[in-house]
Formats: sequence, C-alpha cells, structure tokens
Amino acid sequence: MRHVELVLSPPARPPSRAEAFHFAAELARRHYENFSLASLLVPRGLRKHIFALYAFLRTTDDLGDEAPGDRLSLLDSWEAELEAAYRGEARHPVMVALSETIRSFDLPLELLRKVIEANRMDQRIRRYRTFAELLRYCDHSANPVGRLYLMLFGYRDEELFRLSDKTCTALQLTNFWQDISRDLDRGRIYLPLEDMERFGYSEVELLSRTVNAAFRELMAFEVERARSFFAEGLALPDRLRGFLRVEVRLFSYGGLAILRKIEALDYDTLHHRPTLSRAEKFLLFLRTILRHAPRIRPA
Repeated sequence: MRHVELVLSPPARPPSRAEAFHFAAELARRHYENFSLASLLVPRGLRKHIFALYAFLRTTDDLGDEAPGDRLSLLDSWEAELEAAYRGEARHPVMVALSETIRSFDLPLELLRKVIEANRMDQRIRRYRTFAELLRYCDHSANPVGRLYLMLFGYRDEELFRLSDKTCTALQLTNFWQDISRDLDRGRIYLPLEDMERFGYSEVELLSRTVNAAFRELMAFEVERARSFFAEGLALPDRLRGFLRVEVRLFSYGGLAILRKIEALDYDTLHHRPTLSRAEKFLLFLRTILRHAPRIRPA
C-alpha cells in the first residue's frame, strides 16, 4: 500500500499538483469500482477534487484498519500532514492534492480531523455501551464526509447538512450490520451493548457467532432503526441540483438494498455478508438515472 508507506516515509520533495492529483485519482479508481460509472456524471472540473477527498478518506481508513505497527502514531503523523496541507507544506501526494481542494472550497479543518479521530476511536474503543455512543462515532466517521461532499458542490446550508447527517449515519449503521463478522475478526463490536441486553443476546453468543431468535430480533430492530435514518435523509436529494441529486439517491437506495438483503438472509450476517453484485449496482444506477434524469439540471 504505497499511500500508507508514504505516511511513514514521505518524499523529500513534494510532487507537483498534477502528479498528486494523478496519484489520488489512481488510488480512488483502484479501491472504488463505481467511480467509472459515477465519473460519467460528475462535472469535469470537480472530478480531481472528489478523487482527492476520496484518497484522503481511503488513506485514513487504511491507516486505521490495515497498516502495520503503531496505528495511533501513524494517525498522529497523518494529522500533522493534514495541518501541513493547510499551510501549503504537505509532502504526501494525497495531501498535496487535498491542499488545493481545501483552498478551492474552503474546507474546514475540523471536519477532516474528525475523520482521523474516528480511526483513533477504532484503536481505543472496542465496545459501545449505548446507541448514543455509537451515534457519536458516526458523527466522526460518516457525517463529516457528507458535509465535505456537499461543500464541493457549493452547499453550506445547515438544514442540508442535517439531512446529510441522517443519510450518512444510516449508511454507517448499514455497514455495521453488514460487517458484524468482519468487525468481530478485528475485535470490534458495534452492536450497542444496551440493545443486546434488551433482546437477551449475550456477548458470549456473539463471539461464538450464534444465530438464534434473540439475535434475529435484535438485528430486525437495528435494521429498522437504520431504515428510519434513511427515511429522514431522503428529503435531501430533492433540495439538490444536477448530478448530485441522483448520486445522493444512489447512496440511499444502495444502503436500503443492503438492508433488504439482510432481511432476506433472515438476519444472519454472522455467516453471510450481504452485498450487491455488479449487475445489481448497474441496475440500481440505471433505474435511478431513468427515474430522476428528467429532473436533472446542470450543477
């Protein structure tokens, strides 16, 4: 992972902006197959900035989940490089690209810091006692991403941010319920302990990957709660313009499709990971375009 290695040993001289944006774009395309579809709709002038933001997010997550060694120290180094980007002194190619995006769109440091802090939380916190604690994690891991993305398209309205937070929290919760088994392998439990107690499902049962009536009732509750966040956020796309109107709907529709897959598995995400196939993603993309394209106006 070259992008992670460069956090440990940044180049002596920073790359040019063109080289940095190329690095970010290649990183984005390697890790997110849907960019090939989405980029058909993104205004050309915005593409490099979306790639830069995604590359920052991808690198941050990889430092928190995949990097060898002292991950907290690596995240500290990454935050220092972020601060350098705000001073125009970054050397890591992702941060060199992001520094231009930060200047062009006046992106607030605090939102980017929150994403790094979420990955620190993953190193320090292995259990969440309450749903309120889990929402605080979502406010660091997911909600800043939606706000930053809206800012790239010129939106800074607090009501839009509120609706975006609902959608991003819903997506994060859906990812938790999709990846329960993967997270267990990392020693993490995102199911709130208070909810497990409410439904009579123990941590011992979870660690042994026991699927019983209590687990299914618990998961049905969590799936419906995630769906309620999507429902609140679905007012957002109608307040947006152009490509973004469709893309935000795609995010929500994709998340809702995963929730339906969880239900179709009778909630057994301990032994099966629900995903959308490429064909299903394409059909979702096509249906959303056909349904909402007549309402698209240039961004």
